[in-house]
Amino acid sequence: MVWGLLGALGAAVCYGGASILQALAAREERTAEGLDPRLLLRLVKSWRYVLGLALDGFAFVLSIAALQTMPLFAVQAIVSSFLAITAVLGAVFLKMPLTRRDKVALGVVISGLVLVGLSAAEDKAVHVSSAQRWGILIAALALAALAVPLGRLKGARGAAALGAVAGLGFGAVAVAARVLPPIGFDTLFSDLGGLLRDPATYALAVAAVVALLSYSTALQRGTVTQATAPLVVGETIAPALVGVVMLGDVPRAGWEWVAVVGFGLAVGGALALAGHGDVAEAGPAEDTRAEVAPTTS
Repeated sequence: MVWGLLGALGAAVCYGGASILQALAAREERTAEGLDPRLLLRLVKSWRYVLGLALDGFAFVLSIAALQTMPLFAVQAIVSSFLAITAVLGAVFLKMPLTRRDKVALGVVISGLVLVGLSAAEDKAVHVSSAQRWGILIAALALAALAVPLGRLKGARGAAALGAVAGLGFGAVAVAARVLPPIGFDTLFSDLGGLLRDPATYALAVAAVVALLSYSTALQRGTVTQATAPLVVGETIAPALVGVVMLGDVPRAGWEWVAVVGFGLAVGGALALAGHGDVAEAGPAEDTRAEVAPTTS
């Protein structure tokens, strides 16, 4: 389980670095009208966004490795601490100083992560039915359908709505990854056929695209707080509930309240740090590049 903890923490660090790079790229692009897939095509022309995606990909691999040995609620709580990493990196590289509130929130996040780590039991293999696997895919497709009309919302409402969709999308990615069978490098090709027949594989792909596009669009609709706060809630609480109810992810015996308190502190501290990127620039570009906003996966 130690390797799982290190993998989840490594994923948070990578997501934090990716958020800085992708935020800069997203703010340089013209605002998309509705949920426009061409936004991602424009963003991939930016080396910052591509490097951020590469970090996201590496973080995703680390989180999948962590999910092999740790409960879903623990991994998602640790990954949500990417906002703490973003705040620190923003202070160092973007000259966005940490306020007293930010420092307190960082301490809260760290305290929550310690409690989550102490309460997490070593995970066991997950056995889900074919109907449940198809259910994850159907949920991902429903989320994609929901994102289209919400993409037409403007301003703060659009940022919050699309941020929530992105959070649920990233949560669906985590759930799909959790139910997929573990794959080793020595059995990758022999297991490939099974992966291609598994509905959870396609659920993961659909949810990932929906989450990336929704959040990239949300960054152009409002402030970082408006877009990121619902994302953090969606990507942590929803998959944690699914893990407990459907996958049997439970804390160590007798440590249930420690897990609940730690999870609440980690997510609450992350939400408090969601506003760290709300830094306005002077000059005429204020309307289109007013904030540097973190991005997650």
